[in-house]
Amino acid sequence: MSGVELQGQIEALLFASGDPLPAVKLADILAVPADKVIALIAEMATAMEASDRGLTIVEVAGGYQLCTKPQLINTVEQLAGVHESRLSAAAMETLAIVAFRQPVTRLEIETLRGVKADRAVATLMERGLIREVGRKEALGRPILYGTTDEFLKCFGLKHLEELPNLTEFEFPGQSC
Repeated sequence: MSGVELQGQIEALLFASGDPLPAVKLADILAVPADKVIALIAEMATAMEASDRGLTIVEVAGGYQLCTKPQLINTVEQLAGVHESRLSAAAMETLAIVAFRQPVTRLEIETLRGVKADRAVATLMERGLIREVGRKEALGRPILYGTTDEFLKCFGLKHLEELPNLTEFEFPGQSC
């Protein structure tokens, strides 16, 4: 099978899935080596970026996903009648704590934020950005929270290691 034919099949699989597909899964479906799939996807992504096409391929959450180019989001939102749904500041603060401190308990989140976090945690769970990852070996065995693949997709991250290192930032009131 030619590279062009394989690219067409890869594009169809990415379109049909909607979610990120790992290269090894694509390779298994197409019965070709994973490194060939990765090379073909790189060619496809380059061709899509260089053209006036509306789609691109991004590597996110451990796989590849067919996505609308960012500059066309307003056009797509008009079709779908989508209204941007933003997280509150409290939810964003809570999400940041979970992302950088995971696994973390609700009490640890509340201690860092200085306020209750029940509503923010519930919102993040509803949106699929955080999930229960276990229980802490402590009195009462509190629930531990961590981020999800949806979090990675939402923020365009391949894996958690792409989060910035907090030691690189200066914070107001922080002593040197």
